[in-house]
Amino acid sequence: MKSALAQETYISESKESIAKVHDFLAAHAANGNEPPEPQFFISGSRPNDQVEIPEQLYEVLLQVVVAMEQGMAVTISPQSLTLTTQQAAEVLNVSRPTLVRLLDSGEIAHEKPSRHRRVKLQDVLAYREEQRQKQYAALDAMAYDDDAPLVDNFDDLRAAKKAAGVARRSAKIS
Repeated sequence: MKSALAQETYISESKESIAKVHDFLAAHAANGNEPPEPQFFISGSRPNDQVEIPEQLYEVLLQVVVAMEQGMAVTISPQSLTLTTQQAAEVLNVSRPTLVRLLDSGEIAHEKPSRHRRVKLQDVLAYREEQRQKQYAALDAMAYDDDAPLVDNFDDLRAAKKAAGVARRSAKIS
């Protein structure tokens, strides 16, 4: 089966059909008694007409079902494993000049086989995950305990702000 690899947007036709799948998946996740090695299948219309799918594909389908159950549209956009700078910028949700600065500073690996830079999708996704982890760490550092005395919270916030400034300045220097 060969189909065109075009970007497509899907909108749920029937909330009831998506809700049934969502409820099944939610019950499956809430069960907690997963087998040691989960198996996932897609079934056809005939008896015993099924094929096992990898867990990664199952996770993709799960995200699609959850989004559609919430009334959202889902867009499937095939990407090459090697991206142009514009495509990589779109994945990171930054401007192309910002991405070029990240490439030139060495924060994201890239190749320049001719005039144009090429970026591996894997490197872009790794950078995005690294940035998310830094954001989560910064948020954790700024969080405070409601039960602690207010003076302690301010001291903790000052220390976190100072540490973030030092980290930012050292990143600019190197």
